[in-house]
Amino acid sequence: MLLPESETIALRPGVLGPPVDCPVRWHRSSRARRVSLRIDPRAGEVVVTLPMRAGRRAGMALLTTHAAWVMQRLAALAPAVDLAPGAEVLLGGRPHVIRHDPAARGGAFLDGATIVVSGRVEFLARRVKDFLRDEAKRRITALAEGHAAALGVRIRAIRLKDTQSRWGSCAPDGTLAFSWRLVMSPDWVLDYVVAHEVAHLRELNHSARFWAHVEGLTPHREAAQEWLRANGPTLLRVG
Repeated sequence: MLLPESETIALRPGVLGPPVDCPVRWHRSSRARRVSLRIDPRAGEVVVTLPMRAGRRAGMALLTTHAAWVMQRLAALAPAVDLAPGAEVLLGGRPHVIRHDPAARGGAFLDGATIVVSGRVEFLARRVKDFLRDEAKRRITALAEGHAAALGVRIRAIRLKDTQSRWGSCAPDGTLAFSWRLVMSPDWVLDYVVAHEVAHLRELNHSARFWAHVEGLTPHREAAQEWLRANGPTLLRVG
């Protein structure tokens, strides 16, 4: 039986409670050895991963067993923020209002605490996201180059991604990757994540020497880690 890519399923989170509609995305994986569940905070849905030989019935059994957990986790997600006129998005930790100005020129640009977006409204969300990615690349590159110079290391390349579980990474070849969503975090949080990955260019591990390099580059380690734990899931709900 072919699985739908996604569907809405009525789950009963408790014995006496009424059924609640739950958005479900099915994912079949050749690497999976068992049926599993995870919450996709960006899409606001539960993802059911099935091994190749498992059917929908096995996924439904796990969903039913863990219905209360699923509904609790979905209810705890921050509200989704659509990139639309009048919406507020963070930039450097500060709220900025999106304003649509069809007659303006330049795609999307800053005007104080406003992100002005030109052109047709149907292109607005894409233009805001492109603006945020470009701003992320600019800010991250400047921080990374400064930290790399301080450590005497070389960055091969900087890539932007839209990951759910890792804010940054360092490949053995010297390529650094970051979530573009970090541009919404306060400057000192972004500084810590960039410093963390640059330090991996010297120590590709989490040894005491590695953390000494991080602390030599930025004083914000503990506060930034706490901020990301508390607020990182909210960044995934934007756009």
